[in-house]
Amino acid sequence: MIPVFLAVGVIVCILGPMIYVYRYRGKARFTSLKEYARKGWPIFAPLNCLLYLFTEKVARRAIPDLADFPELNPIRDQWKIIRDEAEELYKRGYFGKTNTRDSKAYYDIGFRTFYKYGWSKFYLAWYGYTHQSSLELCPKTVQILSQVSSVNGAMFSLLPAGSKLTRHLDPVACSLRYHLGLLTPNTDDCYINIDDVAYSWRDGDALLFDETYLHYANNDSQQYRLILMCDVERPLHLVGRVVNTVYKGFMRLSVVPNLENDKQGLLNRTFAGLTPLLDRTKRLKQTNRALYRTLMYSVNSLLVLAALALMTGALYTAYRLAMMAVN
Repeated sequence: MIPVFLAVGVIVCILGPMIYVYRYRGKARFTSLKEYARKGWPIFAPLNCLLYLFTEKVARRAIPDLADFPELNPIRDQWKIIRDEAEELYKRGYFGKTNTRDSKAYYDIGFRTFYKYGWSKFYLAWYGYTHQSSLELCPKTVQILSQVSSVNGAMFSLLPAGSKLTRHLDPVACSLRYHLGLLTPNTDDCYINIDDVAYSWRDGDALLFDETYLHYANNDSQQYRLILMCDVERPLHLVGRVVNTVYKGFMRLSVVPNLENDKQGLLNRTFAGLTPLLDRTKRLKQTNRALYRTLMYSVNSLLVLAALALMTGALYTAYRLAMMAVN
């Protein structure tokens, strides 16, 4: 009886959050289950919902008020210094070097689908690791960010003229997302829409939002958009902070290098190794569609089962840590 009870409890704890995110969270809705499966990262919903539950009131909206986060002001106050270093990177072609297949920087499991639209980035730091390339090429920005303890990760993000990022949500809720306009079109033609609310970037202006709400971006102007993008610590109550240690440990495995002298995390090393196989599978789609579908359904089913097993283990670990913290 006890094993059956536990099994039912695990199923409820996994499926319940998935249904909540799909049907009830926020104002924007997924158009179909297919979109949710492709763009909504449902496998992360159980741990994310634990963090939503223990999130402090100031951060429970899709777009929190920056006035409640005064610790971020030093970043905005020094935006011109940050802009100058980002612009120099752009002029020297470093953004183009990070989204070509012959670079380790290309294999970014978290942002890989954005490359098709021309988007590119240059990492500064990521969950406990500061990139050697950023220390060498933009030391002033690194210094500014190092003085803000709530910054978990940071990068420069480039969205070319005429480009876009399709509607999606980010998989992991351990942080909030901070945008600081550096070199932008300064018009409403270049904007991000977060949970059905549009925001246009402006030079020197900052935005804070929860990236686990549905959002998308368009640059319909004639100028590229260059911003600083940071992962900022989600304000959590005690139990939430304990649970978040599991997530941030996971994020440390996803470090992406800019150049050869940067570290590459385990997740992205694995992704880089699997990419040739994934490419061959995509080619099979053109020559034998039936076999392609069989392989994809089989692989996806195995991945879902593996992810469910990992999620169950993570939930149990988070529960044990939370109980230890309470006691």
